[in-house]
Amino acid sequence: MPEKQPSAPTVLAVIPARGGSKGVPAKNLAPVAGVPLVARAVRACLGARPVTHVVVSTDDPGIAAAARDAGAEAVRRPAAIAGDTATSEAAVLHAMDAFEATHGRPADVVLLVQCTSPFLTPDEVADTAGRVLSGAADTAFTAAPSHGFLWRETVEDGATGVNHDKAHRPRRQDREAEYLETGAVYAMAAPGFRTHRHRFFGRTALVVTDPARVLEIDDPHDLARARVLAPLLDTPATPRFADVDAVVLDFDGTQTDDRVHLDAEGREFVSAHRGDGLGIAALRRAGLPVLILSTEQNAVVAARARKLKIPVLHGIDRKDRALKEWCEAEGIDPQRVLYAGNDVNDLPCFHLVGWPVAVSSAHDSVRAAARAVTVTPGGSGAIREIAAWLLGPELNTPEN
Repeated sequence: MPEKQPSAPTVLAVIPARGGSKGVPAKNLAPVAGVPLVARAVRACLGARPVTHVVVSTDDPGIAAAARDAGAEAVRRPAAIAGDTATSEAAVLHAMDAFEATHGRPADVVLLVQCTSPFLTPDEVADTAGRVLSGAADTAFTAAPSHGFLWRETVEDGATGVNHDKAHRPRRQDREAEYLETGAVYAMAAPGFRTHRHRFFGRTALVVTDPARVLEIDDPHDLARARVLAPLLDTPATPRFADVDAVVLDFDGTQTDDRVHLDAEGREFVSAHRGDGLGIAALRRAGLPVLILSTEQNAVVAARARKLKIPVLHGIDRKDRALKEWCEAEGIDPQRVLYAGNDVNDLPCFHLVGWPVAVSSAHDSVRAAARAVTVTPGGSGAIREIAAWLLGPELNTPEN
């Protein structure tokens, strides 16, 4: 009889995500680069090879829905451990119990992963879990190296050095690095965690991370910084055809260069790019619904839509409301919509859809909120570029 092969260890990632946040209201659903913080954490865990299951512990139905959409399981957290004084450890222990009851087996290693670290990578999750899986440590956590001089101030003594003698200032290269706990991810051997009920016990290992990626979102300023940094720190991502059920396009500044030409009679003229028309035609042939959504009530917009043979909604004050109503009428999930825009009046739509896309000439705040940014400016073929993301690079060949 062949020897039974041991099963792979069960590595459970638990993401605590309460609905009540005082510093940043609805923080865990706040989008960074078009993706809610809770979904960013789920994706980092799902991308880590050792992780077998991802659970979001929450008391909020909206967060639970976002977690499921991102591919995680959701566990309803009882009110007794969902208040301001509740510990993350309590949420993890409850999620472990729920997981064992549902799946019929305990976790071997459990991870505590925080939504508030938006730039956590799958490699960091995998490395942290790996330290415990290998037996090298009982617990592990991410930390960033620091050579900073720390100070403490008291009424009696004034400012005194914490990690140095203020009378002796060695050069950076002459000082050993110290490590700042990032708060992003912790790994624990599950049986030991049940015993100690704390994230640090036994031998603890550091997983050293890039300090440039370390950011904890505790207040609105942190969230604003995250949105500015996302285009620099995130791995560039563009949608595929399978990711999108509809394409919605702003007009001014997205399909044009945002300039208006006037004649002596006050008539307006704009320039559109033929390549964008080719891209839109290709999207239509592929069966993707395409809509133009514009704030301006302008005959030029309507004429362009007729030329492209696609519907248009223009003269719209609340573009997000119009987009939501259109999605409902067409039976399309907004999370499956790609919306391309360029200015601040597009931001409410960005927060509604799954694929907010900014053209490269967009306002800085729009680029920061986008999940993807074109290389091409608005009015110069940006829509053709988006069509090539979805339908393949052959759209960029000269014969097309």
